[in-house]
Amino acid sequence: MQRVPVTKEGYEALRKELEKLKRVERPENIKAIEEARAHGDLSENAEFAAAKDRQGFIEGRISELQYKIANADIIIPDQLNKDKAVFGSTVLLENIETGENVEYQLVGPDESDIEKGRISISSPLGQAILGRKPGDELTLQVPGGKREYELVEIL
Repeated sequence: MQRVPVTKEGYEALRKELEKLKRVERPENIKAIEEARAHGDLSENAEFAAAKDRQGFIEGRISELQYKIANADIIIPDQLNKDKAVFGSTVLLENIETGENVEYQLVGPDESDIEKGRISISSPLGQAILGRKPGDELTLQVPGGKREYELVEIL
């Protein structure tokens, strides 16, 4: 089994989503399947087909969340070494061309939220930052060309 790195906030979000799926969405979907069955011929019943598709999604997501929670490796950012960027690190980058500074925390795909400055370690920028040290430069290929950053500091 592979450990799944996650921040404490990310772990809590996974737990809440799992509870919602089990306690709210699964029962609602079961009720929708029962109601659609009551309408008769299932071969031409779009409501039944949609509810069964939804059931497959819910059960798949529940399994995925249970796996992630069971294999979670909760990372406490305050306890991380600041000599290189790793999962959970918060980094300060400077756009070499514009001089603009941006701050990002490296998190897992389930936790990423660019609006909150949280980028996935599996994103192109996250991949470029991982393992870098303060003073390192990184080049990122974007649709508009290349962007170059300097990793100024690991906060």
